[in-house]
Parts: sequence; C-alpha cells; structure tokens
Amino acid sequence: MNILDKIMKPKSIAVIGASTKEHTIGSDIMKRLEEYKFNGKIYPVNPKGGVIQGLQAYTSVLEVPGEVDLAIIVVNAKFVLSTIDQCHEKGIKGICIITAGFKETGHDGAELEKQLVEKIKEYGMRCVGPNCLGVVNTHPDIRMDGCFAESLPERGNIGFVSQSGALGGGILNILKDLNLGFAQFISIGNQADVNAETALEYWENDEDVEQILLYMESIQNPANFRKLATKISKKKPILALKAGRSAAGASAASSHTGSLAGADKAANALLAQSGVIREYSLKNLFATAKVFANCPIPNGNRVAIITNSGGPGIMATDAVCEYGMQMAKITDETKEKLRSFLPSAASVKNPIDMIASAPIEHYKETLKTVIKDPNVDMIITIYLPFLGLKDIDVAKALMEIKAEHPEKPIIGVFMTKSEFFSKLSDMDVNMPFFMYAEEAADGLNRLNQQRLWMERPEGKIPVFDVDREKAKQIIKQSLSEGRAQLTTRESIDVLDAYGIRVCKSGFATTEDEAVEIANSIGYPVVMKMTSKTTSHKTDVGGVRVNIQSEEQLRAEYQDLIAKLTEKGLIDGLEGVIIQEMVKGNREMVCGIATDPQYGPMMMFGLGGVFIEVMKDVTFRIAPLTDVDAMEMIKSVKAYKLLEGARGTKPAQMEQIQETLLRLSQLVHDFSFIDELDINPLLISEKTGEGIAVDGRIKVRMEEAQQALGCECGSCCGCCH
Repeated sequence: MNILDKIMKPKSIAVIGASTKEHTIGSDIMKRLEEYKFNGKIYPVNPKGGVIQGLQAYTSVLEVPGEVDLAIIVVNAKFVLSTIDQCHEKGIKGICIITAGFKETGHDGAELEKQLVEKIKEYGMRCVGPNCLGVVNTHPDIRMDGCFAESLPERGNIGFVSQSGALGGGILNILKDLNLGFAQFISIGNQADVNAETALEYWENDEDVEQILLYMESIQNPANFRKLATKISKKKPILALKAGRSAAGASAASSHTGSLAGADKAANALLAQSGVIREYSLKNLFATAKVFANCPIPNGNRVAIITNSGGPGIMATDAVCEYGMQMAKITDETKEKLRSFLPSAASVKNPIDMIASAPIEHYKETLKTVIKDPNVDMIITIYLPFLGLKDIDVAKALMEIKAEHPEKPIIGVFMTKSEFFSKLSDMDVNMPFFMYAEEAADGLNRLNQQRLWMERPEGKIPVFDVDREKAKQIIKQSLSEGRAQLTTRESIDVLDAYGIRVCKSGFATTEDEAVEIANSIGYPVVMKMTSKTTSHKTDVGGVRVNIQSEEQLRAEYQDLIAKLTEKGLIDGLEGVIIQEMVKGNREMVCGIATDPQYGPMMMFGLGGVFIEVMKDVTFRIAPLTDVDAMEMIKSVKAYKLLEGARGTKPAQMEQIQETLLRLSQLVHDFSFIDELDINPLLISEKTGEGIAVDGRIKVRMEEAQQALGCECGSCCGCCH
C-alpha cells in the first residue's frame, strides 16, 4: 500500500481545528466533507469539544476512539508542530496542513517549516501543504472533498495539482461551466513534502486518473521531474501551465547561448523533453483537458471536416494545415455513399460541405459515413444555425453517434449563441464542443502531439571515446593563471579533445611561426588573435580571413600587432591561431548555458552575426539523448538550409547530431562549465560537415578549482 493512500483514499479523517463558527476554514471543511458525503468516518477536533456539524467533537486528536488515516490541520501556525506530535502519538500517517504562516511569510516562517519537515520525516508521515487549499477524491468509493472551495467537485478523469491554493479553488468553482471533472485534486501549497513529482508518481498507475494537469510556479527537482514525466507521459497525457515566464537575469550572461537562454526557456526545454504538453493560459489548459477527457489518441494526423457552411470549413482547413496535420483524402467509396443522400450542390471532397439546408439526418449520416473511412483519423463537425435547425438537437445527434463509435476523436464546432454552451454544462457530454474552428484544430493538434510522443523512440545517451585528461589539463592551466575564461586556443583544444571537428590549425607566437603553420595547412587560411584579456576578437580587428599567400599573411600579422599596440592591448596577446579557411555560407551555433535551477542547457540554431537578431535557436536540458539532439536540429527554421536549399550540399546531419552529443558529454564530465559557444559551426560546402571555427569556454572558478583539486588561485601553481 502507498502511504499517500492515507491522504487521498482515507477511511477516516480528523479535522483538527474544526469549528462551529460560520465562514471559517474549520467550519467550511467540515461542511464540504459532509455535503459531498464522505464515505468514511469524520472526527471533528476542537479544544472546546461539543457538537460540530451534528458530530461529536473531541478536545484532542488523542481522544478520538477509532483509527485515523488523515488529519486535516487548520489550527494556528504556532500550534502545528505540537499537533503533529499528537498525530504521531495517535499513529496518523496522512497529514494535510491548510494552515498558512510558514516559509511564505519570511525567515521565521521558513524556520518553522524546516522543523515541520524534520518531524514529518522522523515520524514517517506524508504531508500535503502547509499553506494549501486541501485535497479531493471524487471516486464513488471515497467521495472526499477535503478543501474549502465554494463549489462541490465535479466527477471526472483528471488528476490536478495546483501550487496555488486560491487558483485551485477558483478552478473547482468553475468546473461545471467547463464541462470538466476531476478524479483527484491536490493543492500542494508550500510543497514541504508532497510536490508535483510525488503526485505524478502516485497517479502513474491509477486507472481513475486518465490525464494529469499541473499548475506550477517552480519545479523543485528538474532531473527527477524529467525522469518521472518522461515515463508517465508515455502512458497518459500530462498538461502543464508553468507560471513565472520572465527571463530576468539572462541579459547578464556574456555568451550568446547565455544571453538567449533564461529560466523560461529552460522550463520549456525540460517540459518538451519530458513529453509534457505546455499551455500558456488557463483557458488553453482546460480546452486541451476537455479534448483529452473526451477523445481517444488518434492513429494518425489525417483530419476530415464536415460543415454546413463553406467559410468556416475553409478556416478549419487552414488551421489544420498550419499545425502540420493532413487533410484526409476521402476514399471513392465514402464519396459515393455521401453522394447517395447529400444534394448535388454539396461538396463531398474534404472539407465536406453539406450546404446550409442540411437537416439533422444529413449530419448523422455524413458523420456515420466519414467515421468508417479508413483514411480518416480525426473529425471536426461544424454547425452554423440555419433554417430553424436547433443547435442542441444537432449536438445530441452527434453525441449519440460518438457513443456508438468511440474509436476516433470527434470535435464539434458550434458557432451559435452562448446559451448552447450553458445547456451543455448541464448535460453528460462525450465529445468536446468549441465556438471556433481554430480551437478545434488546436485540440486535434494536442491529440496528435501526444500520439507522436507516445510513438517516439526513447533515445539513448551515447558515451564517446574522448581525451578527458587532455581537456582537464587545459582547464587546470587556465585556473592556475586565475582565469575563468579560456582563451580561444584553449577552448578549441578542449573541443578537439572531445572529438568535435575543429579547423586544422596551429598556434604561433611569431610571424615566422605563423607562416610555417599556414604553409603546412595550405592557403587560404584564417588568422585569429588569442588573448587572455580580450574575448570578443572581432571588436578589435583580431580576425583576418581569406589570407591567400605568405606575403598577405605577413602583412596582416604586422598590421594586427600595430593595431593592438596602438589600442594598448598588446600585453594580453598570447599569439595567433592559424586555421584552415573553411568555405561555406551556412553558419550555425551550438553551445551550453547554465541555468541555476535546471543546470546545463544545450543550444543549437542559426549562428554567425544573425544569432542575436534572428534568435532562431532551440534549447534542451543536458544530458541529451540521440533523439533529443536530432529533434534540436530539425526544430529550427534554418533546418531547410541544412537540408541543402538552392543546390547547396546537404549538411551531414548525423555528424552535427554527434557534435551536440559530444558537447553534452563534455558538460557532464566538467559540470562546472558555465558557458560554451561554438559560433560559427560552419557547414563546409565541400563535405557538408559542421566544423567548429571558433570557440569560447567559461567555467565557474571556485567550483572548477574544487572539482579539479585546485585550492588556490594563481599564487602557488598547484594546478600545473
């Protein structure tokens, strides 16, 4: 037995802080438990005793005669710890603390919550809250409304977790209007113990919960959330509304990857990699939930549209195509059947336009016929009020057919008065209805998204043979000189040690050395300064390209030295890197930025000078699987360039994928890498390879010193 059953499926509940005083939480919770007809025993606990809601009240939980599974605590915060002690003495394992006044109030409250958590762990309890709305289970065997929302809960198939109590209460109040119901509801409040991940794990194999909804302001343990959600979302849909989308602080980062990243992009990447469907408004969250509550997962993405008006049919077609779904090719057999009863003016091609005079019989026969078409996976049925045809009658007819054919998703689009939707809220519906075609297409897209996720291969995290020791020594050298920022040469050497294709190059400290290296590589070459004090080389003319001969190289070298001397930057100059000149006009970028909560994030996208302007980039949380890496490549708009637009050589997708995977391994091996950019990752016109032309690596100094055993700064040279 799961100990959370004591909270979510209790046989007996003690309400500690139950009250006779109207409009208090202690009174409202007692009323809700009674009104919703809780199937177990209820024990009110109040120091004054007496009778509450017609039940004998006890002055202490220790006086309660029977066993207690769940204690709902609504006493003042200063009495909560002693109440927990009494619950332990009574043998209670399930706790729900409604009381506020903990870490949300500041330092003293946080200290109180810390003590609470210690007691919960010591006593082997599970606890929802504190500072929460409560818990609900609508199963007929349980019927527990253990929270203080105004309305009684509606029965449904949703498991809902809300970090906000007030929001959860508001949602419980409008469920009927939304045509939705919950199986279970948990308001996690401060998440001192039970959090979203606990709920996910608890509901994984609960048949009563067919989809999971999350309202989250933070994800406490991103790695654990990813592990759980990735597994559970393969079995049932997980929908999340993640609040707190601002990217404050991202602009402080010095790398391209860092400046384009941000907490919300990290959350977005995590949810995408976990198979969680993210919504950005409550309206969309519940619209999608309504679709999943009433539709099976489709077998494919082919959509048929049935309408009694051409315009909305065309708009629905546009919306379907914009989501990348297919308009189903109706079979000749289906068309022939449709022609047998539809008027000659009707169109039997998809969208199927029955015309404005369509009676209810045509709706029924058309839907029955189209459902049977093997080329159709999903159906949108559109109704506009014409010729006295009643909306609610059409809706009932569609729902009758849906009941007979539950195997395919059907969504109704009823462009009618709002009274229609009010009538629906009093009915037992078995398919979703929306006002507009775009909402229906959005719902089908979410169903298709879930289908694709469930079919998606799990992915593997490969381990490559790399020279980790070489990379380690390079980073140690930088640390020994007190530098968190590696030079260009050091950065490229680290990438090379990890098997990432870099330009053929050499390092020179004199003009003659530069010439010798260039002659061995072969012209044309690129010359780049590498400095311990200047990281952005182009700002000071430190990059010279397309050098065709020894004479030109000597002239460029002398000019660079003169300019750096003139600007007072010559002292930081280490030397120059001479690189092969890779020809190609497709510049990509890949990199790593560290989010303080989510850890290292991988980036891929359009690079070069366009990176900050176009922002055509995508993020994923490390470590990457091979599937993650290929999805990153395919998800950017610049993918069409990589495929070989206008006769250019297609890029080596698998080699670029491997580059991302090797970077993921690099940041796993050296978790103190704070920022890394390869910009550009130039796509060779000759071979289609992605070649790292430039690199920047920055580490978190103290963390790196600790990890590599460097206790000091630059004074004693212990890192050599």
